[in-house]
Amino acid sequence: MARIVVIGAGLTGLATALLLGRDGHDVTVLERDGAEPDGHAESLWRTWERPGVSQFRLPHQMLAYWRQLMERELPEVIDEIERLGGRRINPIDTMPTALTGGIRAGDEDLRGMSARRPVLEGALSAVAARAPGVTVRRGAKVAALVPAPPGVHGVPHVDGVVIDGGEKLSADLVVDAMGRNTSVDRMLDAIGARRPDEQAEELGFIYYCRQFRNNEPGSVPVTGGLIPYEGMSLLTIYGDADTYSLCFYVASNDRELRGLQDVDAWERALALFPNLGKLRSVSTPITGIQVMAGSPDRRRSFVVDGAPVVTGLVAVGDAAVRTNPSLGRGSATGLVQACTLRDVLRDVGPDRSDEFATRVAEAIEAVVGPLYRRTLAQDRNRMAEIQADIAGTPHRPTGATWHLQRALQRLVRMDADALRIYMRSALHIEPLDPAVFPATLRAKIEALDVEAPPYPAGGPTRAQLLAAVAGRPLRTVA
Repeated sequence: MARIVVIGAGLTGLATALLLGRDGHDVTVLERDGAEPDGHAESLWRTWERPGVSQFRLPHQMLAYWRQLMERELPEVIDEIERLGGRRINPIDTMPTALTGGIRAGDEDLRGMSARRPVLEGALSAVAARAPGVTVRRGAKVAALVPAPPGVHGVPHVDGVVIDGGEKLSADLVVDAMGRNTSVDRMLDAIGARRPDEQAEELGFIYYCRQFRNNEPGSVPVTGGLIPYEGMSLLTIYGDADTYSLCFYVASNDRELRGLQDVDAWERALALFPNLGKLRSVSTPITGIQVMAGSPDRRRSFVVDGAPVVTGLVAVGDAAVRTNPSLGRGSATGLVQACTLRDVLRDVGPDRSDEFATRVAEAIEAVVGPLYRRTLAQDRNRMAEIQADIAGTPHRPTGATWHLQRALQRLVRMDADALRIYMRSALHIEPLDPAVFPATLRAKIEALDVEAPPYPAGGPTRAQLLAAVAGRPLRTVA
């Protein structure tokens, strides 16, 4: 069994440590932030400070795929989340029966987990604190990687880490779980290793979010999900303890919508959505407007042109693969990487360093690469659609998958089969495959006017939204 150091005690870092510790490895998690979670949901939310995680109190989606993996691999984490007030929630249950056609076999697959980020991380921390083989050291910032002596390996090899203050910690394997702001590239420079292969694309999204507490415990005042409108999307995310979030998801270059960072402007915009009419009467805001800039979609690998640039070091989570947060795929993608790393370690020990590095890269590419490419294509198309709305020009869907996705979005409000197929794709359960669609649904898709945008009736136009944000009457043409 190996000595493993995991850098970062976020969601993916702790999940990785638990999976590897369960396999008998000796795992130490090093976390730069010193504060300890106390195990109570409201104090986790109000007082736990995690300055190393910029999105710590921003909304988080835990998709059905994440819940399925957790129930299979670490069910005690799900139990702890529920103890803290989180719950399994099925979007089908939040929709009217006239839309869903009632409960069907297979609908249970669509259940995700509803909890705020501090509660999710607090649950993982509580499980890690009692897990055999796992030690979590908080307030331990990694300053450098320890290289092996020259000539021992064909490429630079990592033998451990140096913690601020000079303490060296030896390891057979170091796992970078530092997230989107990982500093590992600087550390690789210091030991003479080449930079990882990186593919990144800035799509230019920004989010204006506000979180609420529902004053009618146990009820669901709004339907969850991501719904596109003209020039923007509205995202609803459930949390624990009867909390939820609403986010306007727009283009960062849309200057006319920057007023959404003002509470009054945000509330005027929200009032344009008739399906949210009950919201203000039964809910209390628990935050102001939270602004989050979307970071680039990015894919990184320590194997370049078939050869590792470093051995003894792997990356998981946002340090390796990062996608647009509106789709909520980050945590699920991180967890599947952690499972993949665990599985490779069962076959190839870190002492076979070159083979191990290559196998990890190949295995993660096999499970995450297709998802990353589908997500990137979706982000590109949605941004192109938003930019066309801003310019007031038509937008034609590009690519067969996006064409199909937009067709399904047109049909979800009138066809229960389309609704479930679309949701299974959106919730990261399975890719779209028209070959398995019912014949009646394929006929409906073929009959659609695909040039029309799939925006729901009753939502605001861009002109109405701009007028509300600016606090001016909507101009009408006589």
